[in-house]
Amino acid sequence: MSERVTLSVLSNQDYRKLLVTSEVYRQQCELFWMFGKEHRRIDDRIVSLSKPHVRPIVRGKASADVEFGAKLSVSVIEGKTYLDRISWDAYNECGDLQTQAEAFKKRTGAYPESIHADKAYRTRENLRWCRENNIRLSGPALGRPLVEEGDQTARRKQQRLDERIRIEVEGRFGTAKRRYRLDKIMTKLRETSETTIALIFFVMNLDKILRDLLSSLLKWLLSRHVCRVELELLTVA
Repeated sequence: MSERVTLSVLSNQDYRKLLVTSEVYRQQCELFWMFGKEHRRIDDRIVSLSKPHVRPIVRGKASADVEFGAKLSVSVIEGKTYLDRISWDAYNECGDLQTQAEAFKKRTGAYPESIHADKAYRTRENLRWCRENNIRLSGPALGRPLVEEGDQTARRKQQRLDERIRIEVEGRFGTAKRRYRLDKIMTKLRETSETTIALIFFVMNLDKILRDLLSSLLKWLLSRHVCRVELELLTVA
């Protein structure tokens, strides 16, 4: 077709599909010539014609060894969920700890007293950085366990407490998927998908604020009712 007419006759959507298909063909040819090699891998492999920005992310889960979609880094501060990073490529989340701590300082004016994160965040670099900034990073210490039994008991107690606090972050992902359809993003473009994801967490925070306002209102009404009952009882006596 390109020999008979120019590609300018194509619509923007068709031209985009043509470019994506050409890149998929090039990648598949490259994989074909890698046949027999130990590591058959190419960078930025396209797995969807309609969503060429999506990349395979190896997770090693029992339900799905490979997942497709955006990888998110979030933080929960006083019940509110902050979306710190959206990426369509596989990355090591341990590099986000310092950035998220700096974002917390920008919001509140100081570093957090403690950070409750997954084991993947407990790298030597992150532990050193947290010590320098007087931040307690939850989790077991690296290397051999301490010999002192009393110290071990206190550490285990603190680790169990930190783990219960950290579960709140995991629960936010489950809530976002079940109630707000985070796992049902139907948009095609990268920009619209990222906007939809950000709006989901925005609505989650709005619901949190509304629940807090409702709770405060109910407490205020209950206190007024109790005071009125006490006054009536005092008047009757």
